[in-house]
Amino acid sequence: MTLEQLNQLSTAEATTAFMQCCVAERWVQGMVAARPFSSVEHLYDAADKIWQELEEADYLQAFEGHPKIGDVTSLKQKYASTKQLAAGEQSSVNQASDDVIQALAQGNAEYEQRYGFIFIVCATGKSAAEMLALLKARLFNERTLELQNAADEQAKITHIRIEKLLG
Repeated sequence: MTLEQLNQLSTAEATTAFMQCCVAERWVQGMVAARPFSSVEHLYDAADKIWQELEEADYLQAFEGHPKIGDVTSLKQKYASTKQLAAGEQSSVNQASDDVIQALAQGNAEYEQRYGFIFIVCATGKSAAEMLALLKARLFNERTLELQNAADEQAKITHIRIEKLLG
């Protein structure tokens, strides 16, 4: 899809398109309302500005649109709405050893219990071992810092998905 086509989508179509990038409703509504975008840079600037103005509940809603790292099955089953744009985000997990996948799953369970949300990392280009090391490094942060870390990672993921949306 081109930027011009995105600008010309109906509200419902634009909502669906942006939901593939991030499932936080307030972010999606903000992006739909921010159209038309004069350039791709304007689109990314709007995405960042709207994201930074959101609150914790919005971030948590966005995080719900992700499979747990190491839980590749949930990528295929639970998150069909983001499936096309999320394809490949955890592809390195498919190549990891069973031990690393188990450690990722166990680490994510510990992380979720500690913080109340799943471990969010922009997995593109990272091996499963790298993701495990990041998870372990972030597991003992203060919740406020970790919420910001996860929100920053979500913003990176959203940028990648916008890029894929625009082809």
